[in-house]
Parts: sequence; structure tokens; C-alpha cells
Amino acid sequence: MSNKINAAITAVGAFVPEDKLTNADLERMVETNDEWIKSRTGISERRIQKGKGLATSDMGAPAVLELCRKRGIDPGEIDCMICCTVTPDMLFPATANIICDKIGAINAWGFDLNAACSGFLFGVTTGTALIESGRYKKVVVVGADKMSAIVDYTDRSTCILFGDAAGCVLLEPNEDGYGIQDSLLKSDGIGREYLYQRAGGSLNPASIETVTNKQHFIFQDGQPVFKFAVKGMADVSAELLERNNLTGDDIAWLVPHQANKRIIDATANRMGLSQDKVMLNIERYGNTTAATIPLCLWEWESKLNKGDKIVLAAFGGGFTWGATLIKWAY
Repeated sequence: MSNKINAAITAVGAFVPEDKLTNADLERMVETNDEWIKSRTGISERRIQKGKGLATSDMGAPAVLELCRKRGIDPGEIDCMICCTVTPDMLFPATANIICDKIGAINAWGFDLNAACSGFLFGVTTGTALIESGRYKKVVVVGADKMSAIVDYTDRSTCILFGDAAGCVLLEPNEDGYGIQDSLLKSDGIGREYLYQRAGGSLNPASIETVTNKQHFIFQDGQPVFKFAVKGMADVSAELLERNNLTGDDIAWLVPHQANKRIIDATANRMGLSQDKVMLNIERYGNTTAATIPLCLWEWESKLNKGDKIVLAAFGGGFTWGATLIKWAY
């Protein structure tokens, strides 16, 4: 009898733009200050992709190339490319397809997945199913967002939060019990009232009015989103541990979506994890939406040991949320 096929992460890659937008820069743009931003979000600076004609795919492509280099594979070996993003280059064709073209992944099929800040988690679960089916050997999941493209830099409540970046993982079959162990994902459309981009879809197509009324930018009603996020992310992470008969002591790392330090702290507390087990880079990158979790894995890669149990957790607009348990494979 053959062993169960798991999907294991075998490489990670990322790309962060050079340009920084610091809290001091924002103080000159809107009425805010460093202390106010830091105390409420934990953010000091974020990266912004500047330059004419640059889009989300221009961050996703170098991230995937780095991943291929680290794994020693040619982009032509990739079977499937899943790009998790809310800032696609265009509504169509899919940014996944554009990334494939830019890196020479000529044998991959691909698609975009839109689940806001939970996008990467939803993408990993989707990619895992493709690997577990036995039909695909190399699936790349990219989380990439150019949030600066949809942020209103006169809105002091949202412009302090977001940055631009891309991160990605390679999923491959593993028969030794390593890889993605379990996922608990949720979505609730009530969230569309509190966190959304109003225009640009079929409900409110682009028009002079939608542009004038700034409806192509992010809108967030902070308080309800914060409340839902704290409860959602903490609950689902605790439930995932319980379902797998684990406690915080069994977990080497929590890899939380980097939206707000207070939400992250609440999740860690609920799981019984000390702060030294929590990956945190929000102070340097802000909220890069679908890129935050793979960006953490990329930065902490050298500290991850084979067999480590790690939990990825996220909460995003929609609402979408979830947690994934992984047994690290290398």
C-alpha cells in the first residue's frame, strides 16, 4: 500500500521593492504621527513599488525566479501557478499567466485567486489539493499585492497600513508525512460591508463618477473589521490545534498575517504561544495583503527546522479567514 501523498513546501522566494515609505514621510502627507501609527498598528515603514509600467507581476516574477534558483529547477518544470492577489495587473488576463510568461514557465497552467489577506492560505490549500490528487508535481503559490495602487494617500486611516511585496512557495509531493497537515478556512460575505473596493467590478463599473468619488480605493471601517479579525483569527487557530490534539507547546512558530500587531498578539495568546514563537515583520513592511505570510517564511527560512510544526493564520476582507498546520519539510 502506497503512502499518503502530502503537499510539502520545498522552497520559498520573495521580492520587496527598494523604496520605503516611512511614518515620517506619512506625517508630511496626512495628519498623523509616528507614535500614533506605531501604537495602533506596529508599523514603522512599508515598501512601495515605484516606476512607470510596473505592476504586481513585476514583483511576483522575480520572487518565483528566486524560488526556482533555490530549488535548482527550471521554470519550465512548474505545473501550475496560483497567484493570490487583489491587485492584479489587469482584471484579465490573470496575473498568474503574466508571471508565467515573464519567467518562461511555458508548461504551467495558472489562475488568480482573490481572497484578500487570506489569499495565500486559500491558495496553499488549493495547491495542496492539486498535489494530493497525484496529477501535479510542482505547484507554485504566489501571494503578491501592489497595495499602493489602490490606497488613497489622503485617507489617514488606511494609507498608514499597506505596502507592496510578493512572496511564494513551491509545493511538491511528500510521502514521509511532512507538509500541509490540515487547514480550517472560513468565509462570510457580510464582510463586504466593512472592507471593500467599491468600484471597478460589474456592480459599479468604472466611470467619471466612480473615479471622482474615489471609489477605486480601499475602504475600511476599522472597528468592526478589528473585532471580527481578532475573534476570527484567534478562534480558528485555537480550533485547528484542538482538532489535531496539539497545544501551543507543540508549535514551533505562528506565521500570522501581518495586518495589525494587536490582532497578532490576541491570536498568539489564544494559542498559548509566547512572543518569541511569533513571526513578526509588520514594522518593516506593513500589510502587504496576500504577501505577508510567504514574506515571513522567506525571512525566517533559516530558523525553520525539518519537522517543525508551524501554523499559518490569516484574516481578510470579505470576510475570509483561516489557519493551516504544516510540518516543515526541510
